[in-house]
Formats: sequence, C-alpha cells, structure tokens
Amino acid sequence: MLRIFRRATLEPLEIPPDVPAVEMRDVYVTLGSQPVLQGVSLTIPQGSFWALLGPNGAGKTTLLRVIVGLIKPDRGVVRVFGRPPQALGPWRRALGYVPQHQRVDLQFPIRVKDVVMMGRYGVLGLFRWPGPEDWRAVDEALERVGIPHLRDRPLRALSGGERQRVFLARALVTQPKLLLLDEPTAGVDVAATQSLYELLRDLHKSGMTVVLVSHDVGVVTQFVDSVACLNRRLVAHGRPEVVLTADTLSDMYGCEAVFFHHAATPHLVVRRHPSEE
Repeated sequence: MLRIFRRATLEPLEIPPDVPAVEMRDVYVTLGSQPVLQGVSLTIPQGSFWALLGPNGAGKTTLLRVIVGLIKPDRGVVRVFGRPPQALGPWRRALGYVPQHQRVDLQFPIRVKDVVMMGRYGVLGLFRWPGPEDWRAVDEALERVGIPHLRDRPLRALSGGERQRVFLARALVTQPKLLLLDEPTAGVDVAATQSLYELLRDLHKSGMTVVLVSHDVGVVTQFVDSVACLNRRLVAHGRPEVVLTADTLSDMYGCEAVFFHHAATPHLVVRRHPSEE
C-alpha cells in the first residue's frame, strides 16, 4: 500500500495585532422558530481571556458555533481575525475549538495520540498520511497540556479530567491563536477543574486568545480578564469586578438569582423553579 506523506510544518500566521480576534455586530440567530441570539455585538481583542456566562438556553454554545462558522447568522456581521468564519481558508488553523459534547465512542479502542492527531487532519488534507512533523506536533501538544505519559493509553482508560486534556491537546495541535471551549469542566471533579483553569491561564499568558463558556461564575472569574453576560441578548460585558453586579446577574438569571461576595470572589446561587426540576 502506497502511503503519501506531506510535509506539514506550519508557517507562522502573520495577524496584525490591532485586528480583533473576534468581532460580532448586531448578530441574530434563530434555530427552528426559536430566537437564540438577538442583536449581539461583541469585540474580543487578541490576547484576551474571556468567559461567556449565562443560564441554560442563553445562546452561549450557539455564539461559539457562530464564531467557528458552524452556524451562519440570520443577520449581522461576524469576523474572525478580520475574515468571515466560512472564508478563513488556511487561517482556519488559527482557530482551536473544544465542544462540550465530544463525538468519540469511548468503547472504540482508540489511543490518546490518535485522538490528538485528528486535529491535524485539516492541515494534512485528503488522502494524506501523517508524517514525522505531524507526530512531533502531537507530542508537543500533549506536552503542553501536561500528559505526554498518556500518549499510548486507550482513551477509555482515562479519567474525565485527563480526557478533557486530550481534547484540548487536539485543539492545540495546529498551534491556534484563538481557543474556544464550551463548558470544558463539565463532568470534571473540583481538583481537575482548578487544574484545567490554571492550564488555560498559562495558555493565555503565552499570548493565546481564550474564550470559554462556563457556569462556574465564582471560579472562572478568578482566571479571566473579561466576561460577557448573555441571555439571548448581550446583557453586559467587561471586567468581572465591574460587570458582575447583582443587577447584571438578575438580568441574566432572573429574580431567583442571589449574588454575594466573599472577599474578591463572586458567587451565585440560583433557586430553580419547581417546574424546571
């Protein structure tokens, strides 16, 4: 069988620093007959660390999918590094995405290194086999997320926190400039959650733009430098200590939200209505 190898060394992407990582202007999205995003305008500068906060059904996942280009808005303008998401071309590798629901069958005997290699397929192109440069990129990504020792382990043998690092390595294997994560700590224990947020902070410090969806208001605001509060429309955005007020959280979560401070850390308690149980 003939194997075709392709040199996959990635040339650095020259992105002017004054071009926003993400720019959205008056974006509307309707899924079915349900309005999901209504007039959202948001600019995310390069090198920033953002959290998207809001209740279930607020449109947070949809907003990420709009940025990635998986959903095209009904109205409005979206730019990623100055280009429409559907027209990024080779610049698409500048965008890393970790969805909440991973399409990986844990019963399938796939190894960690092979999962991470999936992130290189867009660079390889059709009918190309991974070459030495691609496997070197896999090892570098695993090293970056702190799990090089798990390289040959079956994915199903890992803990929830370890699997999240594998999926993060898959998103990092093309050396992206912008990293999007949808609820990266869902199903992960407290210790692994703290460790993952610290890893994301380190990636941000290295110059990467990071945007994540989270419900962990009290935890995530210790790490990010900006928040966007969403409930179909953009309720507020800016620095956490300025934006996260009782009024803002009430607008996001409704009158059932109770907001309080303990030292500098904000906390939120939402009492569910019986009909929502």
